[in-house]
Amino acid sequence: MSPAGSKPPGLIQGYRELLQTRHYARRTVKAYEQWLRRFLRFHSLRHPREMGSAEVNAFLTHLAVEEQVSASTQNQALAALLFLYRDLLDRDLDLEGVVRARTRQRVPVVLSEAEVREVRGRLEGEPALVAGLLYGSGLRLMEALRLRVKDLDFERREITVRDAKGRKDRITLLPKSLMPPLQEHLLRVRSLHHGDLEAGWGRVLMPYALGRHHLDPSVVQKAVKRAVTEAGVTKQASSHTFRHSFATHLLERGQDIRTIQELLGHKDVKTTMIYTHVLNRGPLGVRSPADLV
Repeated sequence: MSPAGSKPPGLIQGYRELLQTRHYARRTVKAYEQWLRRFLRFHSLRHPREMGSAEVNAFLTHLAVEEQVSASTQNQALAALLFLYRDLLDRDLDLEGVVRARTRQRVPVVLSEAEVREVRGRLEGEPALVAGLLYGSGLRLMEALRLRVKDLDFERREITVRDAKGRKDRITLLPKSLMPPLQEHLLRVRSLHHGDLEAGWGRVLMPYALGRHHLDPSVVQKAVKRAVTEAGVTKQASSHTFRHSFATHLLERGQDIRTIQELLGHKDVKTTMIYTHVLNRGPLGVRSPADLV
C-alpha cells in the first residue's frame, strides 16, 4: 500500500517490486520485466487490464510462429505473463489454443577427462575455484557464485545449494580435492572482511535478490573461454560444459541415473537422461557391431 498522498507505483514498477517481494532472483526479475515490456509493445502499449487470454495467446503464438523462439524461451515469456495476470492483476488466463514452440533436443557438449584437466590447468584464482565447483559438484555457474560459508559442510563433504532453479534446495558433493583451496579462499575473504570492519566498512543491508554474488559471471566465462582456446580444445565448450561433463563422467563410472538427477537438481529424470545419449549407449549400453567381430 502506498503512503498517504503518494502516487501508486506504475505497472512495471509494481510488477518489479512484487517479483522482488516474492524473492525472485535478480536475473529472473530482469528477464520477466523485459517480457512484460515486449508484450506491451506487441499490443501497442495497451494496459494489461484491457487485455486477457486472447492477447496473451496471440503474443505467445507470435513468438513460436514468427520469431521461432525455442520452447524454453516461450515458456519463460509465459511464466512472466502468468505472474503478471495471476499475481499482480489477480486474473486467470485460458491458454488453450496457443501454438507451442517445438522443443529442440540438443546433445550437450561434454569434455573428456583429459580435456577437463587441460582446461582447468590453465585457470587461476577465483575462476579456477569456480570451475572446480562446476565440474566437481555439478553446480550451475550462478549457484557456484552464490555459495555462502554456511552452505559448505567440510566434515560431511557436502554442499547445500539454496533456492536453486525451481526455487528448491538440494545437496550435492563437496570434492575432497577442492577442500584445501576453498578453505584458503575463506580465510583470505575473512581477513579482508575483518580489515573492512576495522576501517568502518563491511556492514550493509541489501534487499533480497540484490548483491547476492561478489564475482561477475562474465569473469569466469571469459576465463574459461580463454582456457579452452589455450588448451587446444575445438569443442564449443563454456563454463556450463563442466556441469555436463560432471554428469557424463559419473554415468561412465556406473553411477545410477536417479542419483545424478538429485545431484543436478533436475525435476524430471527425462532431463538427466540426455546424458545417456552423449554416451551413445542408452540405459543398458550399446556396442557397435563393428566392435564385436
